[in-house]
Amino acid sequence: AIIEDGKLQGFNVTVGGGLGFTHNNQKTFPRLADVIGFCEPGDAKYVCEAVLTVTRDFGDRTNRKHARLKYTVEDYGPVWYREQVEERLGKKLGEPRPYRFESRGDLFGWVKSEDGAWHCGTHVPIGRVKDKVKEGLGKVAMELKGCGIFRMTCNQSVLISEVPEAKKEIVSRLLGEYGVAHTPETTVSGLRRNMMACVALPTCPLAFAEAERYLPTLVGRLEAVTERCGLRDTDIVIRMTGCPNSCGRPSMGEIGFIGKAPGTYNMYLGGDFVGHRLNTLFAESVTEDQIVELLTPIFGRYAQEREKGEQFGDFVVRKGYVKPMTAGRLWWTLPQV
Repeated sequence: AIIEDGKLQGFNVTVGGGLGFTHNNQKTFPRLADVIGFCEPGDAKYVCEAVLTVTRDFGDRTNRKHARLKYTVEDYGPVWYREQVEERLGKKLGEPRPYRFESRGDLFGWVKSEDGAWHCGTHVPIGRVKDKVKEGLGKVAMELKGCGIFRMTCNQSVLISEVPEAKKEIVSRLLGEYGVAHTPETTVSGLRRNMMACVALPTCPLAFAEAERYLPTLVGRLEAVTERCGLRDTDIVIRMTGCPNSCGRPSMGEIGFIGKAPGTYNMYLGGDFVGHRLNTLFAESVTEDQIVELLTPIFGRYAQEREKGEQFGDFVVRKGYVKPMTAGRLWWTLPQV
């Protein structure tokens, strides 16, 4: 969305993103979307329709693993794709508007909007609502019956929204009483704030390895390392999935893990903090102890040698741990593993 002077101007149009691939199938790979143009708000749904009909008409319908919009863009190119969208739309797209992402994490704590309502971002690790947190959010829901809204964020946390001024104090008390993290003191480490995982075992039949149930344990061991290095509060995006379908978006993490077998993962480094660059394979088929052993010296160097404002993913690229993944088609050929 492009907003100027508080008014929505329209949307940059992006096509061709998708993160799933298949182990050992080099015709499959994750891919970031291309920005192909700009549209006004009233045209957005018609642009979406045009984007879909292009891949309907030109996409590969014979091979399920290649039947993705991202491969249509990859095969024909973003310039061609824009031309096809414009032909179906009956008008030209505008040139992409400049934009800048500074963060892609969640906002925690209380914020008051212009309409006087309060909104509180809470940290629910990997979206697992259980134990006291489950009870506490249930109490909040009962208290806000008829007025509040619970919103799920794309980073697996919960935003309690539309809280009236008269209810703010009691909601805040309930969050504290039941240990629902929502303050700088309770949202714990930078790794834990930015961890994400797919559901994996035992729920998903496609998973080769644990993810949702296991990542907090691994992060706990890594937190001991970052604590020693003085990086406890430094935001580092870490993600894990149980298979290469990549529902937890691991290939966009500064640190990413993709399951190969129970207790075994491919390890990727070098994604960019705000999502403009995929990560690169760093180590194959590693276990928990190997992961901690590999990351410990890297965290140490990052603490000592990073430049001002430099994120972890940019650091490991600059120091040569991995080459920057400039395009998804290089997913298999770029790594030096």
